[in-house]
Amino acid sequence: MTSVLQPRECTVIKKPQKSYGFYLRIEKDTAGHLIRNVEKNSPAEKAGLKDGDRVLRVNGVFVDKEEHAQVVEIVKNSGNSVVLLVLDDASYQKAEKEGVNLEELGQKVSTGQQQEQQSPLPMANGAITAVPQPRLCYLVKEEKGYGFSLKTTEGQKGLFIVELSSQGAAAKAGVQNNDRLIEINGKNVESDTHEEVVEKVKKSEHHVMFLLSNEETDHYYTSQKMVLSKESASLRLLPLKPRLIEIQKGKSGYGFYLRMEQNTGDHVIKDVDSGSPAAEAGLKDNDILVAVNGEQVDGLDHESVVGKIKQSEAKTTLLVVDKETDAMYKLAQISPFSYYYKAQDPAPAKTEERVELHTEQKVNHKPRICKMVKGPSGFGFSLNMIKNKPGLFISEVQSHGPADTAGVENNNFLVEVNGVNVINESYDEVVARIQDSGDRLTLLVCSKDAYEYFQGQNIPITVSMADPAHDTSEPPAYTENNPSKPERHSPEPRERASSSSSSQSAASTRADSDNNDDTKL
Repeated sequence: MTSVLQPRECTVIKKPQKSYGFYLRIEKDTAGHLIRNVEKNSPAEKAGLKDGDRVLRVNGVFVDKEEHAQVVEIVKNSGNSVVLLVLDDASYQKAEKEGVNLEELGQKVSTGQQQEQQSPLPMANGAITAVPQPRLCYLVKEEKGYGFSLKTTEGQKGLFIVELSSQGAAAKAGVQNNDRLIEINGKNVESDTHEEVVEKVKKSEHHVMFLLSNEETDHYYTSQKMVLSKESASLRLLPLKPRLIEIQKGKSGYGFYLRMEQNTGDHVIKDVDSGSPAAEAGLKDNDILVAVNGEQVDGLDHESVVGKIKQSEAKTTLLVVDKETDAMYKLAQISPFSYYYKAQDPAPAKTEERVELHTEQKVNHKPRICKMVKGPSGFGFSLNMIKNKPGLFISEVQSHGPADTAGVENNNFLVEVNGVNVINESYDEVVARIQDSGDRLTLLVCSKDAYEYFQGQNIPITVSMADPAHDTSEPPAYTENNPSKPERHSPEPRERASSSSSSQSAASTRADSDNNDDTKL
């Protein structure tokens, strides 16, 4: 009966920063993770994917019964190639009707070579997590140095981080003990000697960018025959972010000049008019333009960039960085546009989910202040994390315990402990903060949807956003002693205003003594 069921293994390979050319969906009253809208001549079509196919396995891991968001995350983090085991629509429905074990079916068609190469993905509380990734970490030297040592390990390539100071610059940047050093400032150092690596760190003076891997990541990439590189790295630990700014055109245009610096080729924002749409949207003098309406501008001449901005009659969306952020990305030798793709529109496969998953009005994005007093069994919750992924989340909230009574819920993400932002702190540091708080504890928490929304928009989560319904009349002890510090480089939400001055439709160009192109928009 199962002989007619023939899953197909499709290896889809795409170019960097391009899509695979299909949608991955879940649909109401339809089982399985569906392939939809396969684009003509796309990598997906060339690999043999067809509309209505159901995804059984991703990179060898059975996903048919997994949450859709987890499957999407695995595909997103697969880099520029992904192996999908799929079953056509008719066969999938037949298998469902006859009660066929799809996991066993997938195992039977797997070749011995595939089984040898596939490495099981990491698990957290029994659920599949994203595949391991190398990490980019930006270290800012402190008075006592960077706070780590390096060692070689016989039989293993590269140098390893050891003797990591828990409060040092490296630990604050996300470096972990036994991390393997792959690149320094965009250059591979795996074959360098200990002395050569030390010299490169010293020459970098007060800032250095590391590309790091750990044992789990090394094992996964080796098993998949994938190359570790900054192109596949997680950028979540980088402290400075590009800003995505949407500007509505006013009667006098957008209200800024765009200049191309001849010595660098950078397209730089100049003379942002006070009260203009650009100013109200958060654009600043000396911001460097990275992309216009999702298209990268690096390498384009001045007229081409101006043309892209003017193509949009009513509004334009700009990806920009300040000088400090630009310098950080240049140190890593990657474009800030990489962050745009990974954090703003990161999916290698275009993904769609049920409409209600993305309906903002149905999601309460407000964080909550939860105050509690320790009971006989503690505060009544556990703290969890997923390895190599930022963020700590709450689990095992005891019914009617202090945390439950204070409004803490399972799977809430932890933002602050007693007024101190802990999003970038290690698990051990946060646990120590909670243990040191005595009998009273104040947490700022938010839902998973809210956490992912704010992270995706580069908006810092602060106590000022909190839902007052979850606060109590008792003032928290930390409001005077430990005010939360705003992030300097994160955009603040602003109201957009249209200019009320006289109408002006055309862009104007002015001469400049240093021969830089300079256009008013």
